[in-house]
Amino acid sequence: MNNNEADKFIYKETTCTDKCNTKSFNHQLLRNTAREPSSSMATSNPKLSIISVFFIILSFLTLQAESVKEGCEEETSSCNDKAKALTLKIIAIVSILVTSMIGVSAPLFTRSIPALHPDKSLFVIVKAFAAGIILATGFMHVLPDSFDMLSSSCLPENPWHKFPFTGFLAMLSAIVTLMVDSLATSVYSKKSNVGVDPESVTHGAEPDQEMASNVGHFHGHGHGHHYEPKLAGGAKQLLRYRVIAMVLELGIIVHSVVIGLSLGASSNTCTIKGLVAALCFHQMFEGMGLGGCILQAEYKPLKKAVMAFFFAVTTPFGIALGIALSKMYKENSPNALITVGLLNASSAGLLIYMALVDLLAADFMGPKLQGSIKLQVKSCMAVLLGAGGMSLMAKWA
Repeated sequence: MNNNEADKFIYKETTCTDKCNTKSFNHQLLRNTAREPSSSMATSNPKLSIISVFFIILSFLTLQAESVKEGCEEETSSCNDKAKALTLKIIAIVSILVTSMIGVSAPLFTRSIPALHPDKSLFVIVKAFAAGIILATGFMHVLPDSFDMLSSSCLPENPWHKFPFTGFLAMLSAIVTLMVDSLATSVYSKKSNVGVDPESVTHGAEPDQEMASNVGHFHGHGHGHHYEPKLAGGAKQLLRYRVIAMVLELGIIVHSVVIGLSLGASSNTCTIKGLVAALCFHQMFEGMGLGGCILQAEYKPLKKAVMAFFFAVTTPFGIALGIALSKMYKENSPNALITVGLLNASSAGLLIYMALVDLLAADFMGPKLQGSIKLQVKSCMAVLLGAGGMSLMAKWA
């Protein structure tokens, strides 16, 4: 084949189809350059050679980048409407704020209803229902989201597809929660001077005033500055309730902000509509679980109000933050996937631990449920009902 035939063949190869990509063009450029009879142009203008090589390398890098990012761009559909989405987000902020406040505040006002007093069986059943919701939130909502994000094709193969970061971080989060739970109880016990030496309590050592007054109120027999030795056990239980309430609120706040951020950054009206309804249900009953823990912790009214306020505003705050960052925040960007995925994994481990160990196991192994098979069956049904309802919500949220 002579040079003219080769030129015709190459020309036909490069112009016969519109599907030629940058890669084939650069190969053609190299081949044509190699067949030049003289290299005077390259020697006379070395910058041209450097620029050519630069664009060839850049084209290969671009092709690789496009292959990695394929499918990572935000989908364009008829549901994407920023103006309508903003209206739905404002509705979501108000509705979720109201339902969250109702959910977390309802248990705090149950002292006026004798049937919902913490010592009554109905309160135990409602608390089991709320614990089932928190457990399903960890297993059915937060953990799968983390798996999806950290195994996304938009992330590099190494290391995100080589190691199960979600399971590892959830496990680590549960272990850290156990350590914090144990250490906080020990430190709080020593600080309050309760449960260490019952005789010192009866001989004039005064525990923390708030703790003392609450323990007396909790058991119904506080007598001034004289404390009976049997109050030490009640004070220890009260300490446990306080630690549980604080750690549980921390885990709920983290995942509530993440959920709100995702909703606020989205412009898909079809997704937002279902998500708002699901989140209202989720926040109300999750708030009931947290409110029950706050009630059992016997905090002063101000502390109860502060904890209820922070729970109620976290998801609306996340939505507002998502709206503000909607231009910068891209759901499928590697940074967003890694950050939100890691936060979700940590939150899932914490919620699962709290639901199983501090809420369900503590009640089911406690004297009240152990003393009544009938109450155990009712509580088990309540757990299944709460977990089942929240699992069903995973279809939309």
